[in-house]
Amino acid sequence: MKHPRPSIIICVVMDLIGYASFIIPGFGEFSDVIWAPLSGYIFYKLFGGWKGKIGGIFNFIEEILPFSDVIPTFTIMWIWQYFTQKDEPNSLSKRYS
Repeated sequence: MKHPRPSIIICVVMDLIGYASFIIPGFGEFSDVIWAPLSGYIFYKLFGGWKGKIGGIFNFIEEILPFSDVIPTFTIMWIWQYFTQKDEPNSLSKRYS
């Protein structure tokens, strides 16, 4: 079963939360210790499957490493899924075809 794609708004908000750690100088890297595992877990839950697992690990690493928080991981994954996901007819249209 295919995992539904999350909203682009949720993905952008998650990336903005990751950027927010840079607002207070010196606080960013400390907050990343808390945010990195949480962000990785949320990434996995949002995208699911092997993409969610690999993306969650990458997201964790990206958030925990200094100065790499600027990568919009959630939004990149949403864009990737948007352009690579095939449109499949829903089960109702399959039933009556």
